[in-house]
Amino acid sequence: MIRSTEFEYPTHLRAAIDDLPSSPGVYTFHGAQGDLPLYIGKSINLRNRVLSHLRTQDEARMLRQTQRITYVRTAGEIGALLLEASMIKQQQPLFNQKLRRTKQMCALSIEKDRPIIVYSKDINFATHKGLFGLFASRQAAIEKLRNIADDQRLCLSLLGLEKIKSGQPCFRSMINRCAGACCGKESVSDHQKRLINALDNIQIVCWPYRAAIGVIERQEDMVQIHVIHHWCYLGSVENVEQARALTTQASGFDADGYKILCRPVMTGLAEIIEL
Repeated sequence: MIRSTEFEYPTHLRAAIDDLPSSPGVYTFHGAQGDLPLYIGKSINLRNRVLSHLRTQDEARMLRQTQRITYVRTAGEIGALLLEASMIKQQQPLFNQKLRRTKQMCALSIEKDRPIIVYSKDINFATHKGLFGLFASRQAAIEKLRNIADDQRLCLSLLGLEKIKSGQPCFRSMINRCAGACCGKESVSDHQKRLINALDNIQIVCWPYRAAIGVIERQEDMVQIHVIHHWCYLGSVENVEQARALTTQASGFDADGYKILCRPVMTGLAEIIEL
């Protein structure tokens, strides 16, 4: 019988493991050069999550560079998600590939019956109605439109993705991948209805409150109020007075905040106070 060898943590990190709590929060693996953040992560159980990193052979390179591990407790999973996203965008850790700041966030809008691509730098996605999808690039938005066209047998020319002569069938129509709105086989209104129905599934929800709100989380000896405005995370505090002080900060639409908060806020799963 083959006996499994006992796992041993990397020697220089053992002390850090002893201090980790079994509670929600965000952790950081720090490198040597200027205390550089190598990786930032979150978990509802900090101790278990960090231990899983240390047991993963594929992460040996990061562990060799790690000099210490720090953590910040949160009162729940929402707080951990929000803080992780904020810290990653601010500190740009070497080994984090997701949640980095996207400067060209875009969405789809309908103008003169055609989808167009609009950018968050030009309009406020939190308050502008009739926006669909959140995309990190123009190419990603175009790819989504093409996928919708394939699923719904839509015409690429009517979507503004290719040019054909007026009244003539497009190539996709000739191979039965377009229902023929380009050449009169179906009405343009029917084509438009299928497009809108498909886009409805990815419609961006406008900010539903008059001003900022506080999302409250509780964890044993800890209570946090996460201050949110226009789906943008402004910070976490302990009481309402501190929360109201944060509402003076500028708050533009944040895609990560939207993805984290939309479901709990809109379904009533989160405990909310208006500020």
